[in-house]
Amino acid sequence: MNHEALFYITVVVIAGILSLFLCFYTRFVIKDGPGVKPYFYLTLFSSVFTFAYALELASPSLEQMRFWLRIEYLVLPFIPVFSLFMCLEYAGKKIPQWISYLLFVIPILTIFFHNTNELHHFYYSSIGLQPDTPFPVLKLEWGPWFYVHSIFVFLCLMYSIIVLLLQLKLPLFRFRMQIITMAAGLVIPIIANHFYLNGLSPHGIDLGPVSMSASFLFHGAAILSYQVFNVSPIARETVFENMRDGVMVINQNGVLVDFNQTMKQMLPALKSKKIGNRIEDVLRNNPSLLAVLKEEKECEERVLLNNQWIHVQIRFSTLWNKTKGIGQIITFADITDRVRIQEKLQYLASTDGLTKLFNRCHFHSRADDIFKRYEQDGGVVAIVMLDIDHFKSINDTFGHIAGDTVLQHTAKLIKDCLTEKDVIGRYGGEEFIICLPQHTREDALALSERMRNRLRESSITIGDETISVTASFGVSVTSISPGDPSCKDLLIQQADTALYKAKRSGRNRVILFEEAKQYS
Repeated sequence: MNHEALFYITVVVIAGILSLFLCFYTRFVIKDGPGVKPYFYLTLFSSVFTFAYALELASPSLEQMRFWLRIEYLVLPFIPVFSLFMCLEYAGKKIPQWISYLLFVIPILTIFFHNTNELHHFYYSSIGLQPDTPFPVLKLEWGPWFYVHSIFVFLCLMYSIIVLLLQLKLPLFRFRMQIITMAAGLVIPIIANHFYLNGLSPHGIDLGPVSMSASFLFHGAAILSYQVFNVSPIARETVFENMRDGVMVINQNGVLVDFNQTMKQMLPALKSKKIGNRIEDVLRNNPSLLAVLKEEKECEERVLLNNQWIHVQIRFSTLWNKTKGIGQIITFADITDRVRIQEKLQYLASTDGLTKLFNRCHFHSRADDIFKRYEQDGGVVAIVMLDIDHFKSINDTFGHIAGDTVLQHTAKLIKDCLTEKDVIGRYGGEEFIICLPQHTREDALALSERMRNRLRESSITIGDETISVTASFGVSVTSISPGDPSCKDLLIQQADTALYKAKRSGRNRVILFEEAKQYS
């Protein structure tokens, strides 16, 4: 075989291989992204066309070359149509369905006229071999329909390029590079056909199939490097950048497709170079959030934004292509204000306004949680009730404002003696109640004595008056075995009995329930 012919055949075969690779890649990897379906047919038909043209160049006779020419024209007329459909879908443009059908009329007529050319010579006026060429090359004299077909191809490709270039206004460099590389891939065949139609190609070779190697190199760069079919730039511009919420898109294969600036602020791990990686790799250092995203269940989470913790509601929306899900839009909505209002309302509903301790209702709720846990796991728990001594006398002597100050002073002093696990509440009037998980009898008595002494040793100055405060304490302790029924109310009743005994015994003392029974 002639070396020059072998060179052209090799280039055309490479174009066919590239086209076939992109065909399978879009079909099995990208699948249902914007513009993928027409691009699949574009690359499939292009691979058939280029391989057929390679066989035409390798054919030794005119009859064999004409056979492969007919094979080429079974797919060639549809390639510009699918190029146009791909660009329109990628740019988010829609055309009426009847226009879509109408665009196939000229390709179908081209196939008809080409295959019946010997009857009317409407497509080629003559078919022969080029003279004085080192290897057989077809010499085609064009008929009127060939010009109709050529103009149609040119218009389809030019309109496709214009549709793409109109999107260069998009701000992101990645999208502009997508557009430039895809447009360059469409420009190359136009330039090659210009040389061919004007008789400038070497030996009269059709440079269209030859140029497809370079064309598909550009396409491959756009698809593999810039993730061209993962998300439409129009969709991104309108849905992402104009939203105050954080937005992330993951395709059906769990690959990060895109995110907006707000999401990047919420999750610094999101970087442009991470696009195209699996979400497991992107969020490897955030396993809790990764588990939430995998579960695909709406929830509320805390994230660090600008060195401040904010509350976000995570929502999931399936990205559909007709009837098939092709990915997910994950939205992080900032609900910090709502959460803070809820927390404020919950605080007001659960807290005594004067002492800032739990109110009676919320104390019971928190204590119930402790006792329910001990019903399952077992443990020791104590209840302490205390009452400010002679509180009515303080109110009568110094006034109710002084009485409120005494209540606040007592609440703060007692709370300072407790840990975060302990639960304290204002039980009513001048009476307080404490639930002490994992406190033995000795622990509860020692803590109560410490609180009593600190209160006794303290004083409150109001104007020129100094008020000394003491309190009486009643303590009840029990050991709960796993499976035992709740004994909270009984324990509170026992502590109240012990408190009553402490007050009757002279006040300013701590009485254990067992001791109160002995004294009664």
